Amino acid sequence: MQAPNVSAVTEFQLLGFRTLQEWQTLLFTIFLLIYLLTLTGNMVIIAVVSQDRRLHSPMYTFLQHLSFLEIWYTSTIVPLLLANLVSWGRAISFSACMAQLYFFVFFGATECFLLAMMAYDRYLAICSPLHYPFLMSPDTCRHLVALCWLTGVGTGFLPSMMISQLDFCGPNQINHFFCDLPPLMQLSCSSAHITEMAIFVLSVAVLCVCFLLTLVSYVFIVSSILRIPSTSGRRKTFSTCGSHLAVVTIYYGTMISMYVRPSAHLSPEINKIISVFYTVVTPLMNPVIYSLRNKDFKEAVRKAIRRQRGRYGVGVRGQVFIR
Repeated sequence: MQAPNVSAVTEFQLLGFRTLQEWQTLLFTIFLLIYLLTLTGNMVIIAVVSQDRRLHSPMYTFLQHLSFLEIWYTSTIVPLLLANLVSWGRAISFSACMAQLYFFVFFGATECFLLAMMAYDRYLAICSPLHYPFLMSPDTCRHLVALCWLTGVGTGFLPSMMISQLDFCGPNQINHFFCDLPPLMQLSCSSAHITEMAIFVLSVAVLCVCFLLTLVSYVFIVSSILRIPSTSGRRKTFSTCGSHLAVVTIYYGTMISMYVRPSAHLSPEINKIISVFYTVVTPLMNPVIYSLRNKDFKEAVRKAIRRQRGRYGVGVRGQVFIR
């Protein structure tokens, strides 16, 4: 006799921030504002880097791809979060949930690889300036960027495939604001031990290795900075690297606390707060910190603004002259 099919769940209900019902309007406003600023800021970075030839270097190529990634990364999570705040307990189909899970892991892993490559790029530029043009040539940079994206694409398949093979026979309420790995495994009515171990190993391989490589790069960078004879030069470089490392630490720290930890789980509400940092906050902070702390980029922005003002002024004079 054939065993009955227990995968009866065809959709999930995202509970979101159900314990904060009286704060729904405020949360919606805050998340919408952050989302709009994230989209605008990252699109400005992409446009400025594309238009200014002085920024056509490996560092800004990585930054441009990071900004492009952040647009899609945050768009995978935040629109559904906003919809859930407007209509509490919004349902999402099983296939849409698996698709969101895949793209979340794909973009998240790609960001880890890009951040590691950006730290490596800064290490070469500061610690080996004479060899930098050879070691980080435009072709090498393009190959590294392509490797980050391709590895990210492959990384997303394993968790989403293994989660989709689990049995879900009810309840179907996900106590989160998106289809994340831990709450989905908790809902499964079949054994998720192998899946949990595989995802743990994958998380260690991606998060911890990338964070370690980034940290080692910054250790060498700091040691080189300490050898700068100028006090003002050391202070300026420390300030920039400190900002970069702070944002990277927030991103990796929150991700590691979610996916690389013992089987004992934190409370769902704490999980949501931690998730907000790496899904909503860092997509805004990361490219902004990397760009606004850079003199060349700020000068490129001023140049673009002056160009736009000049075009506007010419248009006005032309209309006045015709009259």
